[in-house]
Amino acid sequence: MMRCAKRLIFYKLKSLNQKSILFSLIVCLGLFGYAQDVNVSEIIIEGNKRTRTNFLKRLAFVKEGSTVDSTRIASDVRRFRLLPSVASASSKLEKVDDNNYRLVYTVVENFAIIPGLNVSQDNNDDLAYRTSVFDFNFLGQNQIIGGFYSKNVFDSYGFYWEAPNLFTRKLGIGINYQNNVLQEPIFFEDERDVKYKNTSRAFEIRLMYEHNFKNKFEFGFNIANDDYNYLSGNLPESIPETLGVDKISAVGEYEFNNITNEYQYVDGFRSIFTYSFTLHSNGDNDLLRNFFIGRNDFEYFKRIGDKGNWANRLRLGYATNDTTPFAPFALDNQLNIRGVGNTIDRGTASVVLNTEYRHTILEKGWFAMQANAFVDAGTWQESGGSLGDLIEGKKATVFSGLGVRFIHKRIFNAVFRIDYGVGIGKKANNGIVFGIGQYF
Repeated sequence: MMRCAKRLIFYKLKSLNQKSILFSLIVCLGLFGYAQDVNVSEIIIEGNKRTRTNFLKRLAFVKEGSTVDSTRIASDVRRFRLLPSVASASSKLEKVDDNNYRLVYTVVENFAIIPGLNVSQDNNDDLAYRTSVFDFNFLGQNQIIGGFYSKNVFDSYGFYWEAPNLFTRKLGIGINYQNNVLQEPIFFEDERDVKYKNTSRAFEIRLMYEHNFKNKFEFGFNIANDDYNYLSGNLPESIPETLGVDKISAVGEYEFNNITNEYQYVDGFRSIFTYSFTLHSNGDNDLLRNFFIGRNDFEYFKRIGDKGNWANRLRLGYATNDTTPFAPFALDNQLNIRGVGNTIDRGTASVVLNTEYRHTILEKGWFAMQANAFVDAGTWQESGGSLGDLIEGKKATVFSGLGVRFIHKRIFNAVFRIDYGVGIGKKANNGIVFGIGQYF
């Protein structure tokens, strides 16, 4: 009897072990099948006509043969949207078999050869203009090449070439030469109306490095000659009529970019820090020697509903040569405060806040029209002053106004803007400002 019981227990255990092994085998096989990678067997890019396919593939994180990763695909779509030649981009996966998918990127191209014309008022209340032409997709690789000519009392011109991805997907180069000749108002403590002819000739070369999708660095050198020649006004005895300086400066830029673009709409945060540090100077007077000039733009954009966009910019600037009347930061219509006038003040440090709400009031196919309401506010440190000037607000300026934008959605940066600003408080003046591209 005991022998029969033992034999029955043995058979039950044996049967149980067989079932356990079989169950474990099925689970392992299932897990093995589930764990198999799903690969991208082919990448196709559609919609690009002028932009080279191999250039876009070189920029993309996802490569043929890599594992399907939705995060990296989304990063590629965002990367394409930030290119000057791309108005919009999307992606889709098409199944080839159980373990392979075809990845299709679809891009909508911008027209990237852009003529430009800005018309404004010069410091003599005459007509000033700037005409330019730039190709933002040179050689189909989103290189930028072009130049400008401007008439603002005197003649100026410049040439540019930038190839951010020339050497690798992360490393490129930029070169530019500018010959700017302007009539500059210079402001002294007793508010004398003094005007100089400023001639600035500069050659610059930079290396551009994209560390990752969000972080970019630029570093280079600027060789410049600046001359100031007295034109008119009540000049203080301590200030010479002619000044000049030759400078070699280390220049650079750091950009953190977490921006998403979709035609005229922008969403996200961006910070751009630019600097110039004088390595060597040889001139007549220390008044022109700015040993360090730094500026940081903090930008924040937020989509509001389907047609709204809230845009903000905080601009901070500082220069170490804080005793010169030839200060680098100007209070100007086109730069920071809409409606204030054409170069009405200068400072060696500044804080400027621009905020506006943009709303699309008309959109049909390639065309869009936006209306906007804005507030521009700023404060300056006077030459010879201290950073406390920024807090005390002696030079504080606030303007508010309305504007309109006419946008061609298929042409890069084709935004014709008109803004009208009205001063609040001590700055009771007002003015109209227009140009090409969003104000910021």
